[in-house]
Parts: sequence; structure tokens; C-alpha cells
Amino acid sequence: MASTNSWTHEIESLVAAPRLFRAGVMDWHTLAPKLAPHIVANAHPVEGEGGIGSVRQFNFTSGTYLAAMPFTLMERLEFLDEEKCECKSTLIEGGGIGTAIETATSCIEVEPAANGGSLVKVNDEITKAKESVTAIFKAAEAYLIANPDAYN
Repeated sequence: MASTNSWTHEIESLVAAPRLFRAGVMDWHTLAPKLAPHIVANAHPVEGEGGIGSVRQFNFTSGTYLAAMPFTLMERLEFLDEEKCECKSTLIEGGGIGTAIETATSCIEVEPAANGGSLVKVNDEITKAKESVTAIFKAAEAYLIANPDAYN
């Protein structure tokens, strides 16, 4: 059974949609330990080249949104449209998967905004993740603003 406590969240950003999608979604396993070491201790690809079916592992620090102790999550990319900056991933291991909940999915769309920035729309089944998701995109945004040549 999937969680019934899903939520939708919108995050405004000054960064263009394609750059934010590449940094905050597609390459987050590389950037997260550098930009948010208080949340992500380390992360790496487990399987695949980053396309549909690829699996990434994220090792979180203690004090993050789901636990008082360090824990690991593994996610599989189920859907990807890089042109439209959309993806869907499913947690396949860790974070209560198999015990508290059977599965959890996350859908992310990064849409262009009229001001040249973007609007991130996230639909997730883990209610407690909202604060960390915002922190992820704000960390990616700050990095991209400070590094205007990155992820072009």
C-alpha cells in the first residue's frame, strides 16, 4: 500500500528550469554531499547511466527529516523527460520502505517562469520530506547563482 499522505509543493527559483533540473534532480547525487552535507553524507549511482531504470543511493546524516539516526535511501528513476524537465522516481529501499510504507513515489516538474527563473512542482508521498525538498532546491539554486557557467 502506498502512503495516503501525499502532498504537492511549489518552490520558486531565480534559476532557469533546465539548469535547475540538471543540478537539483539529475546530478543531485554529485552535488548533495557538497552543498547539503548536513542532510546528505554521501550519494552515488548504483545501477544505470542516469536514464529510466537507474538507481541512486543517498546516505543521510542524523537529524534529517525522517530519523534521528543516519539512514540510507535508494531510488529508481521511473520516468524522465529531460526536455520538459520532468521525472518520477520511486523509493525502493530505506526510509521505512517495507515496514512503515510499501512504496513511495516522487514526481518533479521544473517549469520555466515568466521572469526567466523557474517553478519547481513536487508531488511526494512522504509528508515529512517537504522541508528537505525545499532545502535541496534552494541549495542547488544558490550554487547555480554563484556559478553562472555551471550546468549550462
